[in-house]
Amino acid sequence: MISARVRQWSSLLAIVLTIISLKAEGASVGITFLQDAVAKGAVCLDGSPPAYHFHEGSGTGVNNWIVHIEGGGWCEDVETCLSRKKTDLGSSKLMVKQFGFSGLLSSQQKSNPDFYNWNRIKVRYCDGSSFTGDAVDPANNLFFRGHRIFEAIVADLLAKGMKNAKNAILSGCSAGGLAAILNCDKFRALLPATTKVKCISDAGFFIHAKDVSGGQHIESFYSKVAKLHGSVKNLPASCTSRMGTRPELCFFPQYVVQTMQTPIFFINSAYDSWQIKNILAPSAADKGKAWKSCKLDLKKCTPAQLKVIQDFRTSFLLAINRAGVLNSPSKGMFIDSCHAHCQIGKQITWSSDSSPVVGNTKIAKAVGDWYYERSPVRKLDCPYPCNPTCPKVDSESALDG
Repeated sequence: MISARVRQWSSLLAIVLTIISLKAEGASVGITFLQDAVAKGAVCLDGSPPAYHFHEGSGTGVNNWIVHIEGGGWCEDVETCLSRKKTDLGSSKLMVKQFGFSGLLSSQQKSNPDFYNWNRIKVRYCDGSSFTGDAVDPANNLFFRGHRIFEAIVADLLAKGMKNAKNAILSGCSAGGLAAILNCDKFRALLPATTKVKCISDAGFFIHAKDVSGGQHIESFYSKVAKLHGSVKNLPASCTSRMGTRPELCFFPQYVVQTMQTPIFFINSAYDSWQIKNILAPSAADKGKAWKSCKLDLKKCTPAQLKVIQDFRTSFLLAINRAGVLNSPSKGMFIDSCHAHCQIGKQITWSSDSSPVVGNTKIAKAVGDWYYERSPVRKLDCPYPCNPTCPKVDSESALDG
């Protein structure tokens, strides 16, 4: 009897300690639905309210804020948007109620020393346009309201204390990293003038490049997204005003970043796995499937394919350079040669014994040094396959983008 009770209490204690440990790690953070945003038309593709996960800051970080936008690709036509609204990338009704925080959002001082005690927010992505759209398709009951969602979430966070922010960062991964670029100056304008505001884009620097067939697959794709969602009017005016009859090209960071006013930092691979699969060698441009194995594992590429991939890296670096990243004191970068996509949201790539190293620096330290201006940070890796600290395999999830 006593032994059974001891086992029962031991099990209960183990559960309690696990919960405490999870909370300490920031590993499980509850969801907040913005019900009031629905009346403003700020809704997901299916009309459900937008949502985010919020872990409150403490101590010296109580007036510091990170607003991080998740990734998940885009929908470019009615068919793909109708499919998307049946997932958590189009409906908050289908989102998990708890979300694990790691990497940049970790609450562990040891692994995230510069940001562990900040207010940390993970914004859920449910509009399919990197928070740029503002249109409706009544016939198909689709709502393209990304722009309104972004403004509604920022307004809600301002009311919850971000109006007193001393420091604020807008960040994101993949499609969220693109959203952080496209909405960076807007975020700066919505916060008090006294707040120090910077932005971070992780795997969001998608380049305007031709595919392996010589076609413009990604240009056509982004043009469809912009047209369907009514995005052009919400892309940065500092870019669209310069693009003449092609304002939709301001979906590409290389044209936007040139005229950005707010400091921004780029974490990207020059061999970004999503870009190799979807910009360089999309299935539509590879009918014979010659690139099928190579684009998933660079070790399986032929010498001719590796030459094309090295040329893609050259195009990526040229786009970064033309965007003014290399010669602007307010911009920084960490460009590695890992076959990867999104590196700041996972502890293993953010700050661990297995994290990629460029110039004797890991990503977490590079971001912290840049944000706090401890030193200029422009880390550029040598060409693939030179870096032994890169993870052995790409950890990209199927929906990242």
